[in-house]
Amino acid sequence: AQTIDYHNWTKAFHSLPLADLGGSTGRNMPFWQDWHEHENDDEYWDEINTERRFGDIEVPALIMGGWYDLYAPDAFDNFNGMRKQGGSKLARQSRLIMGPWPHGLSRSTKTGDIDFGAPSKIDLDALERSWLDRWLRDEDNRVENEAPLRLFIMGTNEWRDEQEWPLARTDWQHWHLHSDGKANTAHGSGTLSLVTALEEQPDRFSYNPQYPVQTIGGNNCCSPDIVPWGPYDQRPVESRSDVLCFTTNPMPNDFEVIGPIKLKLYASTDALDTDWTAKLVDVSPDGYAKNLCDSIIRGRYRQGFKKQNLLEPGQVYEYDIDIGVTANVFKAGHQIRLEVSSSNFPRFDRNLNTGQRTGYDSEMRVANQMVFHSHKYPSHLILPVVNRT
Repeated sequence: AQTIDYHNWTKAFHSLPLADLGGSTGRNMPFWQDWHEHENDDEYWDEINTERRFGDIEVPALIMGGWYDLYAPDAFDNFNGMRKQGGSKLARQSRLIMGPWPHGLSRSTKTGDIDFGAPSKIDLDALERSWLDRWLRDEDNRVENEAPLRLFIMGTNEWRDEQEWPLARTDWQHWHLHSDGKANTAHGSGTLSLVTALEEQPDRFSYNPQYPVQTIGGNNCCSPDIVPWGPYDQRPVESRSDVLCFTTNPMPNDFEVIGPIKLKLYASTDALDTDWTAKLVDVSPDGYAKNLCDSIIRGRYRQGFKKQNLLEPGQVYEYDIDIGVTANVFKAGHQIRLEVSSSNFPRFDRNLNTGQRTGYDSEMRVANQMVFHSHKYPSHLILPVVNRT
């Protein structure tokens, strides 16, 4: 077995070229080389793509996941895939349980900074035993009569049974980005509202891959001693000038968001390639900024992973960013915040902004970024809102 020297990983994360990570850590990692050789979505990835093989599975699956798991969105993809495409009637009775947990689930009530209370701690082993007893031992414990979805709602810290994903009663709301061109940091002029932007100045920042935005918690895997996972206060990164923050007014009432979070972003860069990051944050009245989910899109893959398409410097592109999934009640007095930047490191590798082949480049350059919000370029956050009445 190969051991990990935790003290050397910070240095290793910064080592370039990225494809040589195995050498810089003294580990034999042939899979790492394979991944870089197959940088596009080709036949190599087809062979292990489970989304194309749900019909081959004839037994029901009990899927467990956490809102702070790296694979949180995939848990719902697998749930829907099995419920709709499973290879038998039984397989289409698969079930998903989603808690406030990181990767590997949790036997504790605390994830990251937040203690989600006694209700969050459930006997997962007992749930697994009941499921296996029903389908392997044919015990009549009626687990198939339970709701297909059991979701932990953060903010109110309660469990809820649901029937489908996304929820059929979802109100898809478009929260538009606004500013006077100075949305940099949480103290800037960036706001979110249901009103469409008309003519506003774009926001600008410079992304230097030598000094990337630091990862503070989030949907990480798989070594929390190296990169912590879960919810943490995001104010340290929100104080950076290369992080744009768009924030609502305080919520007058509890505001429930359950489902996939998406961002329609209009942006330009002076580089041949760059990244765009997005993070959804719940801001408490005392200023504590709790991350809920986050993601990234690479410019060259804006049209999918089958083919790379480099950027034309200065051109405004439309980006569809799947930020992640969540179930959270923004309590009255709290605010919804969207962070936009170009790095979240080391959760995501740095885009060096050169347009060269990913993983084999060591040269860096600064990218000058612009984010647009206007009638012509209506950047907006798409929230799955659920009526609590």
